[in-house]
Amino acid sequence: MTVALAPAHAQQYTAPAERGFEPVIRGFNVDEVRRIAPGVELNFDVYGTPGGRVYLQIAGAARNLQLNETEPGLYEGVYTIGNRDRITATSAVTANMRVGNQVTTGVLRESLMVGVGRHEAPRRGELAVVPRIERFDVRGVEDLRPGNELNFMLRGTPGAKVDMTIAGTRGVFFLPEVRPGEYEGSYVIRRGDRLERATAVTASLRLNGRVTTATLGKPLQLVGTVPPPPREREVRFCSNCATVEAINVIEVKGDGNYIGTIGGGVLGALAGSQVGGGSGRTAAQVAGALGGAYVGRNIDRQNDKQSRHFEVVIRFANGGTQTVQYANDPGLRVGEKVKLIDGALTRDN
Repeated sequence: MTVALAPAHAQQYTAPAERGFEPVIRGFNVDEVRRIAPGVELNFDVYGTPGGRVYLQIAGAARNLQLNETEPGLYEGVYTIGNRDRITATSAVTANMRVGNQVTTGVLRESLMVGVGRHEAPRRGELAVVPRIERFDVRGVEDLRPGNELNFMLRGTPGAKVDMTIAGTRGVFFLPEVRPGEYEGSYVIRRGDRLERATAVTASLRLNGRVTTATLGKPLQLVGTVPPPPREREVRFCSNCATVEAINVIEVKGDGNYIGTIGGGVLGALAGSQVGGGSGRTAAQVAGALGGAYVGRNIDRQNDKQSRHFEVVIRFANGGTQTVQYANDPGLRVGEKVKLIDGALTRDN
């Protein structure tokens, strides 16, 4: 165990588990740049609950940044620094994730530029407590394949912030304090991770500007276990496979039917009043009103085509949901198996 500053890396939050439909930010990462100047691109990643909307607020930036969900639970976006921006290497960055009516927030605690560490200094009157890590452990898995979950536990000084780096993965992840001095969190193995049984894992405990680190002393994969050979009909983990749960037709312009039918009827009645006299005038008015209503409904149908869009709600195997919007009827049915590829749905035959 040594006392040292953690690597200049963008830190991320994690949570023990997602409860119900409450959104969780599991990770928050930035590719640090070598200079802050107009034209430089800042690449951000947020990992968390699928099917949400993620927005970033950067101190000194002239606008906010919306991240796109490139695969279930992974949100990515690029902010290009402009001439009006007043972004610095230590600008605060906040991520807001909304899923339904629930919102959660994560804060980036490292700098945007390589080599510029930004750690919280102790506040006036606080004692300079030296943080300690007493135990750092993991509940390993039999197979390090995507979708499997690694559960980490750390015991140390209470009231601190604990982050963790895993070799072969992107970003730094926080372990929340679940009880005084006890920190727990889980990591779901993603596609693209390069994990081995003895992959190095480092935890850093931060308190009042001081940092202590510890290295995991046991393998991620259970000792003596060998991944079982794939069976012929074994179903592989599919992160972008989903089922159509609902198809909603959204009216952009309200009251279309009422205005279309009545408006046409009135115009038809006015036109009919110019024909004949006596009872003939009344019959012409009725015929004009009916014809006008018919025309009004046809006009309304045309307006409907321009004022409606379709929202397809899909549910992934891990329970997360996402909404995909279409300008026209996508031709899908509830219960169909689909895949989400580049923001569009295709049937999973």
